[in-house]
Amino acid sequence: MPGVSASHAGPGADAPLHLDAGWVRGPDGMRTRRAARVIILDEDGRVLLVRGHDADAPERHWWFTIGGGIDPGETAHQAAVREVLEETGLVIGVDDLEGPVLERSAIFDFAREHCRQDEVFFFTRVANGAALNRSGWTELESNFIDEVSWLSVRDLRAVGEEVFPRDLADYVEALLPGWDGVLRRIGLVHE
Repeated sequence: MPGVSASHAGPGADAPLHLDAGWVRGPDGMRTRRAARVIILDEDGRVLLVRGHDADAPERHWWFTIGGGIDPGETAHQAAVREVLEETGLVIGVDDLEGPVLERSAIFDFAREHCRQDEVFFFTRVANGAALNRSGWTELESNFIDEVSWLSVRDLRAVGEEVFPRDLADYVEALLPGWDGVLRRIGLVHE
């Protein structure tokens, strides 16, 4: 879940990690942000996912889609395009995005904070063999992202770690023939 900066007093320190300016405190005191995510499929129907871990729980790994916070003055479409470039090096345009295809709100713990993220997901396809690079990664992303990988639906269903959103394999499978024009909404989930 990109969007935090690692600034704590060293291994095992109890000092809070500082979430970037995109995370604001809501009336309930919880850190909240809006995010744009992208389900990227290649010509073989594989989805491009990130595998990461939390510095506070390095033994816990999870898979998630490319994306991150929507910056002030940015549309969700613009944020999605920017995040794809930063996290993968892939160049896509706003016109390459279909959707939004999915919306969800999730509450989760990350970087010693209880966070809520309201997400909109887009869909796009890229050619097989598209070169990926990490040159746009922040220092934090370099520290908490373990890998970026193409997974088939079958591979995705077989991973032994958490996947966000939980039913991602079902959503990807439904997109294989193309988007049907229906925006799917996931209620508030606690992860």
